[in-house]
Amino acid sequence: MSMIPVVLLAFLFVSLNTEVTLASRCTGAPKPDAKPNLNQIYTSPPTFVKSVANGSLYYVGDGEDQINVVHLWGNAYQRGFAHGLLMQNKTMAFYSRVYPYFEQTFEKGINGSVPWLPKGIAEWIARVGLGVALDITYDLTEKYTGQWFKDEMKGLADGSGVDERTIRRVHMIGELTQGHCSMYGAWGAATATGATLQLRALDWDTDGPFQDYPQVTVYHADDDNALAVEGGQGHSFANVGWTGWIGSISGVSSKQMAISEIGVSFPDKSFGKESREGVPFTFLLRDILQFDNTLSNAIDHITNAHRTCDLILGVGDGKPQEDKSSAPFRGIQYSYSVANFFDDTNMLPKNDTWHAKIPQMVYYGMDWLCPGYSVVLHRQLKAYHGTLTPENTVKDVVPIVQTGDLHVVISDLTNMNMFVANARGEDETGPLKAFDRQFVKFDLKNLFAIKKKE
Repeated sequence: MSMIPVVLLAFLFVSLNTEVTLASRCTGAPKPDAKPNLNQIYTSPPTFVKSVANGSLYYVGDGEDQINVVHLWGNAYQRGFAHGLLMQNKTMAFYSRVYPYFEQTFEKGINGSVPWLPKGIAEWIARVGLGVALDITYDLTEKYTGQWFKDEMKGLADGSGVDERTIRRVHMIGELTQGHCSMYGAWGAATATGATLQLRALDWDTDGPFQDYPQVTVYHADDDNALAVEGGQGHSFANVGWTGWIGSISGVSSKQMAISEIGVSFPDKSFGKESREGVPFTFLLRDILQFDNTLSNAIDHITNAHRTCDLILGVGDGKPQEDKSSAPFRGIQYSYSVANFFDDTNMLPKNDTWHAKIPQMVYYGMDWLCPGYSVVLHRQLKAYHGTLTPENTVKDVVPIVQTGDLHVVISDLTNMNMFVANARGEDETGPLKAFDRQFVKFDLKNLFAIKKKE
């Protein structure tokens, strides 16, 4: 443990390890004149650009909507080193921008002007400094963090030249912030083909540098059918995020599983307590992609985890379920105190006006208690019940609900296709929000089949 004053740790526990008592609601809602997304979906395969030992870079997408696709092989350190070497300039640029940006943002958040930043967190950081706050967060989570994350961050630092401590600090940001995001899981009779579909819409921060570095990072296992054990490679998975980022906020595994996540700013008392001592949720979500074979594995994983902050998670599984009556998707109420799993029969919060049940669908719009967005998401999903596809989700769900401003990932877990859009970059033109821009379609079977360049 680093030499952080005990008084600061005490302050952290007093201010953050507390029971939720408020149950206010978010007041936002989509614009009533929101328009469908009529952009043509890009379907051409990625184009090879270059390779290094244990890594290859491809590009996919048209012009300004181009996305980097990085393929990695080897052990954790080798993957990190290849990532850093292959994307050295972009990795250095990303970290040189993102850390100062967060320093400025946390200063602004003291007056409550940053929607995704809890005011109490901002005030605490103002007292101790962002670097100290992130180092404390790392110290509180370090013993719950798999060695493979530490090895990969070390490799990323060595390959890119970015300071390892900076990389580590940036990966702790998620534990201090709460993005307002949306998700759904839909399956069986709810979808056009009976496929299991999953939405992860990230509504976080389009003022920062993130949209300038969109990246799908594909981790390849030597033997994708080998038993996944902690410390090993696990299986192949696609991580949707940014250059130099190794945690998971969106992604799909070769085991036909996907993850979604929503930060909760408006909980009710059922969430109980939060804590900062446990596994960082971006590492937990990646572990699910990398090591879990089934939805049942993921449920056990989350149940037994040392959990931290208030979230809503989603986990879907496109494989046939052992219990044919069991839903292939779960929404999860997640906090230090609770891990509650919901399908279409027991979905909470229960509200027949703005969060009504839909057969073979689970959904959350922007937060736990967020009527304005949830009611519109319900309306759009119910309108497409029985005909829902990734394509009409692109066209008439996310742009009408106006969710997924930073990035959107829509997955067909049965047929292994993934649709991704990213917000407008700094020097780009067109709509700002990802949900209004062109989507790129990935054939995941082909993506996972890419071979290492010798």
